[in-house]
Amino acid sequence: MRQRRLKNEINVVPYIDVMLVLLVIFMVTAPMIQTGTVDLPRVDGVPQPPSEAMFVLIRPDGSFALQETSTTQPRDMSATDLARELSEVITANPDQSIVVAADKEVRYEVVMDTLNELRKAGFNKVGLQTQTGS
Repeated sequence: MRQRRLKNEINVVPYIDVMLVLLVIFMVTAPMIQTGTVDLPRVDGVPQPPSEAMFVLIRPDGSFALQETSTTQPRDMSATDLARELSEVITANPDQSIVVAADKEVRYEVVMDTLNELRKAGFNKVGLQTQTGS
């Protein structure tokens, strides 16, 4: 009687079946997955800041300026001078409102750090300046 010889081949048919089933599962579930879209609000009808509000201006290069009222000229100052000046203002008037006006080229991190410093200084009435448009 002759001996049977062993074959050294891999049977790939079961692997192909599994791959086809996975392909069908992905094809069916892919349209059900929703992508994360963000609808940003429009900025129509922005209320005017209070007339007694102070303005902290953040320029494109990251430098700061403080404007006492909407009619006065802004004064350039460093971050430490700004913090010192604002702490004096909040000590004198705890209900002082302040508006942050940052250039659109300024990094978001700088704006958030500024808002955090204002909160630490004790300002409760803080707003962000925007442009009206759609």
